[in-house]
Amino acid sequence: MNEPMEKYLRMGIVHFMAFPEVGGGHGPWEETVRLIGQDPFFTAIEITHIAEAETRERVKQLIRLSGLSVGFGAHPIILGQKLNLNALEEPERLKAVETLKPFVDEAQFMGAESFVVLSGKDPGGEKRDQAIEALIRSLSELCAYSEEKGGPKIVAETFDYAVDKCCLLGPTPIAVLIAEKMKRKHDNFGILVDLSHIPLIGETPEEALVPVKDYLAGVHIGNAVMVQSCAGYGDNHPIFGSPGSVNTVKEVIEFLKTLFQIGFLKEGKRPFVSFEIKPMEGQAPLLVIANAKRVMRQAWANL
Repeated sequence: MNEPMEKYLRMGIVHFMAFPEVGGGHGPWEETVRLIGQDPFFTAIEITHIAEAETRERVKQLIRLSGLSVGFGAHPIILGQKLNLNALEEPERLKAVETLKPFVDEAQFMGAESFVVLSGKDPGGEKRDQAIEALIRSLSELCAYSEEKGGPKIVAETFDYAVDKCCLLGPTPIAVLIAEKMKRKHDNFGILVDLSHIPLIGETPEEALVPVKDYLAGVHIGNAVMVQSCAGYGDNHPIFGSPGSVNTVKEVIEFLKTLFQIGFLKEGKRPFVSFEIKPMEGQAPLLVIANAKRVMRQAWANL
């Protein structure tokens, strides 16, 4: 591909994965956001909850000054507080929804275009259909809340259902079922697909992307380790080239080609395409980011 990426996408990074020390809301927010803002490779940043109001305001100004688009990932909140949007017990489900609403407000304050969530675990068997309906109710309530406030699009990310997170959402057929029902009532809903999760789910890029092409709101690019004896096994987003990992430049090329084929990437549309990578012990975040940038540049050059 001879044309610049910026013509087709906004290259982003899941900030709280690249700098996991901020995932709990505290930590070097300003310093690390400034690093991304100073790097012209990036046009977007996906952040999460920032605990201190003063820090939140300063980070907002840094993002605005650097001209970055913003997304908000609720994953650290959901996983940290063990929230379950598809809980079969109604009080537990409602608690998850009500807990997330103030963070939708925070995402709106930060100028986020998206508020990304993950489902709870798949209960399996006869309870799966009930869990799907519970998840749809929760997503509908979040969509209605955000729409009323003029807030971001509510986006549900597909995760593995048998290896690590064991989420209800889940395999692509479930994502399609949920998206179809959601879109009948809410225009502010979408699906996010992560290249890191595709091998964990046991799908190909085509199987993961084509069925949800009408609902796709964003994508992540990363890696996964499928060998249990290797560091980073499961849903841990290691750098490209990690022992036992499965995504290389070749897989990134296939992923990008499929995104072009379904019309997600096309001139003028410019959706979020974000790295989701995480340093393992002893790895420097900036080197991990540089690794991903080199992979992306090589993949783009060979489209």
